[in-house]
Amino acid sequence: MDENLRDEFLAEAQEIVEALSRDLLILDRAHKDDDELEHDRLNEVFRGVHTLKGLSSMFGFPQIGTIAHVLEDLLDDLRLGKVIANADIFDVLFDGVELFQRLLVETSTGEDASDLSLFAEAIERVSTPNAPDAARPTGAYDIDTNILAVLTEYEEHRLNHNAEAGATLMRWTVEFPLESIDTDLDIVRERAKPVCEIITYLPSMESDRDDAIVLEVLLATTNDVATLRGALGDTGTLEELPRSTVARESINPDRPAPPSKESRSDIAIERSVRAVADTVRVDIRKLDNLMNLVGELALVRGAVTRMTEALRARGVGRDLAPEILRINRSFERRLRELQDGILDVRMVPLRHVFDRLARVVRQVARENKKEVHLAVSGAETEIDKLIIEELSDPLLHIIRNAIDHGIEDVRRRELAGKPTTGTLVLNAYQKGNRVVIEIEDDGAGIDKAKLISRAVSAGRITAQEANELSEEETLALVFQPGISTQNSVTEISGRGVGMDVVKTNISRLGGIVEIHTELGIGTTFTLTLPATLAIIRALVVRVAGHIYALPITTVSEAIVLDANRVRTIESRDMLDLRDATIPLCYLDDLFEHESDRSGRRYVVVVVVGTKRVGFVVDGLDGQQDVVIRALGKSLANVRGFAGATDLGDQRVALVLDTPGLVEEVFRASPTPRLEASA
Repeated sequence: MDENLRDEFLAEAQEIVEALSRDLLILDRAHKDDDELEHDRLNEVFRGVHTLKGLSSMFGFPQIGTIAHVLEDLLDDLRLGKVIANADIFDVLFDGVELFQRLLVETSTGEDASDLSLFAEAIERVSTPNAPDAARPTGAYDIDTNILAVLTEYEEHRLNHNAEAGATLMRWTVEFPLESIDTDLDIVRERAKPVCEIITYLPSMESDRDDAIVLEVLLATTNDVATLRGALGDTGTLEELPRSTVARESINPDRPAPPSKESRSDIAIERSVRAVADTVRVDIRKLDNLMNLVGELALVRGAVTRMTEALRARGVGRDLAPEILRINRSFERRLRELQDGILDVRMVPLRHVFDRLARVVRQVARENKKEVHLAVSGAETEIDKLIIEELSDPLLHIIRNAIDHGIEDVRRRELAGKPTTGTLVLNAYQKGNRVVIEIEDDGAGIDKAKLISRAVSAGRITAQEANELSEEETLALVFQPGISTQNSVTEISGRGVGMDVVKTNISRLGGIVEIHTELGIGTTFTLTLPATLAIIRALVVRVAGHIYALPITTVSEAIVLDANRVRTIESRDMLDLRDATIPLCYLDDLFEHESDRSGRRYVVVVVVGTKRVGFVVDGLDGQQDVVIRALGKSLANVRGFAGATDLGDQRVALVLDTPGLVEEVFRASPTPRLEASA
């Protein structure tokens, strides 16, 4: 298959699978609350699976089509009441979504490892009909057989269901203009949803206008006519379907058979390939290329600015200077708009990753035989597409640990006086140019004493060092490989792997992880990340003749280093800064540069999460927008650097990984340097 076609299929299929996961979670929660399936949502799931079946057939992915086909049959039986929804049914539906996701990954990587036989057996187990397959009577209503003849099997099922439930069946005859009928019907559906269920729309030949159509809308309601009128409006005529004194015993034997599943599939496939949204999918690599070009234009703009200033200094072209300045400002403004536009296209809501994690929460909770309620807020917070893809694994590890380690089983929660259902909260929000994600559970919390004991046993720290650890340093032991407070190893966790990966991956993205915990109350993991990695504003600094760039999003302020405000505390140089004391880091020492330190120096105060550090540098060369370039495979694992950038004046600067350097400062053995330099 053409690579572009395959990528188009994968993008479309991924959206469908994420929507299926989201809708199934809503259906599952609603079913647990009132044991009733929301039929509109169930229809959405059915249509999603049906569309996926059509796409996989069209693009030549038979395994995905096979799974979609059997799931579609199961969902159709659910819609028609032939099988009754229960926990086993939902387990199979969620397994199907997981299998879709796995097959999509295998399709993108060229692998072929999934075994469909076990899933086929699971479908077979739950698909045994437990409701009669024959059509049920519509109660005391005398419905025209001509109407029944054109209803689909599902529409007749909903008609019967509402009649048996005691709802009133109504017919609303209304005229719509042809030019706006699609929009008008959408409005009607939204207005009607709270007060009635629309069964079907039947066209009528009563209209005298060529530009309009009359529809007979069959609907079922438990509300009175006045309430219905209030929702539908005053147009058209509204009447109850005629009631019969004798229940209808049979349907016209000459009635045409309802369309088969296969014939309905053909119609739906045609509809599924029509474009319904004004959107275009773009490969993120193409956006990267555009952003690189914008970066090159920024360098050109800088060069033009410097040239203009040089000409003015020499007194050349005084008459042209105002015009050149005006053009340069216009260029800068348009360039900024272009940059902001590309960044905006790259940003996607965290909902995409949160929806996938919601499915994981349900699965892991069931595997642990625990009841866990997931609360999500801030899902519309936007972050760079490249970052969101790298977030999945760290968040997955944290959530698995929260359910397995943190949230107690039902018996322990009862003994602790807690609700039997544990709560896991996913919260996200924007904080300046950074995004904060919080994962909070109401579990047992982290036992710091046990954590220290395990670290000493594993040889990570000595007993003497253990006595000197602060609370923050103690909790940081969670991220050491091979350390776990779990007494036993499970399939999910307990081996001490995973949390070290979390910290490594978050640090690679230029973020940090912080932990807050209370024994018996719960634990919160806070992830602070840059909103984008594409193009950043940077402060250019000089250290012993070398040029570096510090992301401005982490810079709080820059001041002249005053030796009188520096004092040594526990072998570390600290700077008195207004009402606080912050540790100093001499970048020439950290990078092992030779420096005479004879001139004026500066302190760049950076803030990462709740940590503040003062980086001592030799000079400040101003701010500018920079595009970060990767250092390449050979230097990818060098700590402290996020990449490199071209400053546009034949200088290349290394971009500092501020969160990584801050962690290095707090981890390294302190050595006072101010007295030595003096």
